[in-house]
Amino acid sequence: MTKLIVAIGGNALQPAGETADAAAQRRRVEATASRLTDLVAAGHDVVLTHGNGPQVGNILLQNEETRHLVPPMPLDVCGAESQALIGYLLEQALRNEFAARKINRDVACVVTQVLVRADDPAFANPTKPIGPYYLRDDEILVKKAKGWKMVYDQRGGWRRIVPSPRPVDVIEKDIIRTLVGNGEGRVVIAAGGGGIPVIRKDGKLVGVEAVIDKDLAAAVLAKAIGWKHLVIATDVPQIALDFGKPSQRVLDHLTIAEAKKHLADGQFPPGSMGPKVEAVIEFLEHGGQHAVITDLEHLAPAVAGKAGTQVGRA
Repeated sequence: MTKLIVAIGGNALQPAGETADAAAQRRRVEATASRLTDLVAAGHDVVLTHGNGPQVGNILLQNEETRHLVPPMPLDVCGAESQALIGYLLEQALRNEFAARKINRDVACVVTQVLVRADDPAFANPTKPIGPYYLRDDEILVKKAKGWKMVYDQRGGWRRIVPSPRPVDVIEKDIIRTLVGNGEGRVVIAAGGGGIPVIRKDGKLVGVEAVIDKDLAAAVLAKAIGWKHLVIATDVPQIALDFGKPSQRVLDHLTIAEAKKHLADGQFPPGSMGPKVEAVIEFLEHGGQHAVITDLEHLAPAVAGKAGTQVGRA
């Protein structure tokens, strides 16, 4: 039995171009739960984390459209809302799938705070696009007047950018460790969307306007609870070099040294595979034993070493 930290991308729960209504998200989550249950049925323990990009984007859009009726919530609160939303759907779908397969496992979702440093350089250099696109000049001027930093995204217009500080610790790690227990087999959903970003200020935890990369948070979560195997589920079955070019070639295996070289060579862009490879390197250099990157369809065979891109220390 292997203890697995499994990180699922937000787009795996709501792919780009798909409708965002509750019924559609539930169907997608149910399909995801079936793949995850394959791991549980194979005897693995699972702590699950997930992205929240599409979902928190929808919450921010609701904030903007109804701001004249309901006070908009800050970004840390929106992150908490998305954690609960996705966690509820995942927990229910997993419980139903376990019952259908007669698997006796319990499931819990922990709304999780993730600590970042108040002096992280990211706060002075926001880079993470969030929320809706804006096209009208008057809207853009209003947002900038509010103190928003805006960048032009060729995919649809101007967007707000926020800091993406590096995670350093998981506040609820002891609770997560207790829930996982020692052989009880509970599935715990934690640190969704990278966790709610918080800093320590005057001895208190304070939420901040930021977004944490969920794969880096998964690596920190693994270290915090002492688990040694990381699985990153994305939208491609394997890592590829020269992605999208005639010379594209997939990688079955990767070492830390090779991953660092390809990252430095620009093979893994910041907006796609880059953060995942960075997270794997971080994980393996801080006590992790093995990682794999694949898609949901190949999740179980990838964990068995028969698919995906397997990443080791050497």
